[in-house]
Amino acid sequence: MSVSTAKRLAASILKVGENRIKIAGGEDKAAAEVLTRDDVRGLIDRGAVYAEAARGVSRLRGRMHAKQRALGRRTGRGNRKGKRYASVSQKEQWMQRVRAQRTLLCDLFAKGMIDQKTYRHTYSMIKGGNFKSRASMLSHLRDGGLLKEKSAASAGKAGTK
Repeated sequence: MSVSTAKRLAASILKVGENRIKIAGGEDKAAAEVLTRDDVRGLIDRGAVYAEAARGVSRLRGRMHAKQRALGRRTGRGNRKGKRYASVSQKEQWMQRVRAQRTLLCDLFAKGMIDQKTYRHTYSMIKGGNFKSRASMLSHLRDGGLLKEKSAASAGKAGTK
């Protein structure tokens, strides 16, 4: 038989394409002399005929892209797929915003920077959607004189614990 026939048989045995079948150096003559599939299997066992590893698609560019996205790059208008609220719905955005504001409000109350009445009133305002962000809520509390700044003495005590 010919080398091409040996390659064809090896391809069907190894279940790969003929282009991936390689014959080790100096084994061309042995490959040309095979007559049966068993002979080809013998060459495969011996390592004279083998299948080359499949070539995949490199993930390097994908990993670099993901790394950039993690840093906040590549998120502009031209890189977005889907409608405006496809990635994060309006409800999800609302929940994130409200939870952040409520957490900050709880922290302020726990530290004694606001009283119970202010806490309740501001909580209701958060629920009503009065604040765009945590910063706007803080500025509202500061401007209204509702935020008691911690005194230097109590701040010093808190640091010594």
